[in-house]
Amino acid sequence: MRLIFLGTAGSWPTKDRSAAAIALDLESELVLLDCGEGTQRQFFHSPASFMRVRRVFLTHFHGDHFLGLPGLIQSMNLNNRTEPLDIYGPPDSKEIVDRVLGLGYFTQRFPIAVHPLQPGESLDLGAYRVRTSRADHPVPALAYRIEEGPKRGRFDGALARSLGIEGPDFRRLEAGEPVRVGNRVVHPSDVMGEPRPGRSIAYSGDSAPFDEIRRLADRATVLVHEATVGRDLEPEANEWGHSSARQAAELARDAQVGVLFLTHFSSRYKDLEPLEGEAKVIFPGAHAAYDLFEHAIHQP
Repeated sequence: MRLIFLGTAGSWPTKDRSAAAIALDLESELVLLDCGEGTQRQFFHSPASFMRVRRVFLTHFHGDHFLGLPGLIQSMNLNNRTEPLDIYGPPDSKEIVDRVLGLGYFTQRFPIAVHPLQPGESLDLGAYRVRTSRADHPVPALAYRIEEGPKRGRFDGALARSLGIEGPDFRRLEAGEPVRVGNRVVHPSDVMGEPRPGRSIAYSGDSAPFDEIRRLADRATVLVHEATVGRDLEPEANEWGHSSARQAAELARDAQVGVLFLTHFSSRYKDLEPLEGEAKVIFPGAHAAYDLFEHAIHQP
């Protein structure tokens, strides 16, 4: 599981930052979180391919979070895509995406399905599950959590050896097969630790500090939270449905997440060190993301 930050700008792109978009590589498929203007071009600067995108999750319909969608879809057409594309978003998604798909003259060559979601909804998508919550923003907006299913516990080799397991039987047991030692059958569950939670990522989109997002992010492996401004501009930011770096860090601390990545930075900030510094005082595991930054999400 790997995150690729394609765009980290807030509201509009800058020379150094593209509009909001994050690729989540699940190996089996590529998931796109938001799709701001210029997303398809950012893919060419990354190790990922937009043709692998299987699902798009849009947080809301302010332009910096979805205006890359028409160009992305048309480029998929021009590259002879045939695989279906599923687009998810807030309750107003169907009407808006249908209008987007009608822009310009082109022939849609692959199936596209739009799935409006409600806050608090949960989707089982096979290898992973998606949960939603409301975000605190002036338009209908969602936050997302994408999580794997539970993983089996760690194999306790020392315990297996103490039970007389050795040679090929060791490998069979580690692979999940029961083995016989004398008159006893040793099962994999006898030498496995407790099941472990799968990896998870929570993504706020645009939002003022909001307790529903904190609950959604509870103990997530990674939290990606907007940090549009520094603490000196918090009142104005909160009024417009945005957070400061300090407030994002407080939410990460309270949710006990593993690591926090800040994104969606106002164009007034050329240097992100002050914002990262404000966050690290509260949550040492905070980092300011930048365009094309990659992060591998390891199993806890």
